[in-house]
Amino acid sequence: MRVGEAALGQVFNANRAIGRISLAVAAEAGRTRRTRVHEEGSLRVRFPNTDPGECEAVIVNTAGGIAGGDRFDLDVEVGAQARLSVSGAAAEKIYRTHGPDSEIAVRLDVGPGGVLHWLPQETILFDRTRVTRRIDVDLAQDASLVLAEAIVFGRSAMGEALNQGKMVDRWRVRRDGRLVFAETLDLQGAVAQQLSQKAVAGGAAAIATLLVIPGDDTVVAMVRALEDRFCGEVGVSAWNGIAVARFCARDGAALRRDLVSVLGALGLGALPRLWSN
Repeated sequence: MRVGEAALGQVFNANRAIGRISLAVAAEAGRTRRTRVHEEGSLRVRFPNTDPGECEAVIVNTAGGIAGGDRFDLDVEVGAQARLSVSGAAAEKIYRTHGPDSEIAVRLDVGPGGVLHWLPQETILFDRTRVTRRIDVDLAQDASLVLAEAIVFGRSAMGEALNQGKMVDRWRVRRDGRLVFAETLDLQGAVAQQLSQKAVAGGAAAIATLLVIPGDDTVVAMVRALEDRFCGEVGVSAWNGIAVARFCARDGAALRRDLVSVLGALGLGALPRLWSN
């Protein structure tokens, strides 16, 4: 006997993944040390590096992806003068839903003189995905942030596309308590059709945003100096101590090449090793 769509949805809804990470690091005698590591549900965090000056954290989703109704919360705090780099063990995959949205909430807090490099690998959206994500960042006046988030709308190499779905991505960044960057990406319904429009993505199937604080015309010049190497389109601008680069590419591989080129030019040091796997 075949299970009806409603009954199938109830089965999936009753078996949802919940995950939470709460991580804090602090500087002590020139070293960055973990002061809080809390793992809950299917999320784990590992620390592969041995550099005493900077802590490297790798987020692992043991659920193997995200599906409708899953809820993930990530809370990261970088203390004064501490340095932290965060990446993901693999590209995060968000699968179709039979009803409720997948929800992701990220909170990043960087104290005075602290440095955070938030460099997860791509988020891959499958057809009929429904996901809402919120990223809230609080920076001290002299804190530093490099935040890169990439989204791939279907795996082009597999002949996949995100024809129907929902992606709502809300970013809010505050510096010394003042809102300095706010935007919301809202794609719902016929996503592939929306991406095909010139004013949206011009047919690109992969996009990324890179936020650099503090950032100025020096960052803009470094990015523009690479324009002959880009596989896709890259635009960059700076204002009020913030630099933002936007990426559009035909697929995830081309997007990654462009993003790696720009991150390398920023002089961040070695990128997370898992990026080259």
